Amino acid sequence: MATPPSAHRTRAKHCAELLGSGPSIDELVPALSLLGEKLVRVLPAGLARFANGEPPLVRIGMPMDCTLASIAADIETLASHTLMAVGPKGLPMLATFEAAPVLRLVDRAFGGRGTVPDPLPETFPLSAELLLARIEEAIAGALTTVFGGERHRVRAMRRDTSLRQLDPFDKRAELLQLSLEVEEPGVDPWSLSLAFPQETLAAVLTQPRHPARKPARPVAPDPASEPFASMPVDVTAVLVDMTMGFSRISALKPGDVLPVAVARSVPLQVDGRTIATGTIGEVEDRVAVQILQAF
Repeated sequence: MATPPSAHRTRAKHCAELLGSGPSIDELVPALSLLGEKLVRVLPAGLARFANGEPPLVRIGMPMDCTLASIAADIETLASHTLMAVGPKGLPMLATFEAAPVLRLVDRAFGGRGTVPDPLPETFPLSAELLLARIEEAIAGALTTVFGGERHRVRAMRRDTSLRQLDPFDKRAELLQLSLEVEEPGVDPWSLSLAFPQETLAAVLTQPRHPARKPARPVAPDPASEPFASMPVDVTAVLVDMTMGFSRISALKPGDVLPVAVARSVPLQVDGRTIATGTIGEVEDRVAVQILQAF
């Protein structure tokens, strides 16, 4: 039987012996970045049935630290929140869907062009609730795959438009949030977000230790030696990764100010794959990145 979220909150607050020291939020950011890269390769197959049978393009933002209060503050209109449970202990995570993208998908499912009602309804219609259940199933299946299979199987538990009523976990808990954008040819992209408490991430991202084994093959060539050492490689430091609606982008004009949040751990990427993370600083009046972790 899955342990209720309230029990996890009690343990996290009062019984450190059950949890051990565990990795910090900063230590979990790089691992979650790599997990996100796996998720964008697995999730499109599950979302193909919502995209006319063709796997859509899924893009993922940088992990951002947040709380339930900040998630609620960022949502200006109707949204649906789904509590999901991970593994046999039922460790909690949260999936959030804003109303406009969901209603656009519903309209397309019934042969429309993806029109969103204006004004938005106060609650989700039954057709939207049924669609949300199918999307939750696709997300749960993709997360189960990237988490390592049945050992960390993900399942949707309950859904609500109010975070207060859903009460997924301690409102003061430090969370890491991933934002995903789904793009399909000829239609507006739609998005969702996934938020993970520290305890849940630590359980699914910490790999079991195995005895060292002798390599079955010869050791790979040293990349620091020629002819590899002098090969140029483009390295990108991703300071800000944000999602904006097309209507807002089309209305941009000189003088507009866009508030952005810089992640506490900046990923360094080569060809879209994270190779290291660091923090932003300054060296001799130039912006610099101090490496904290390399893979």
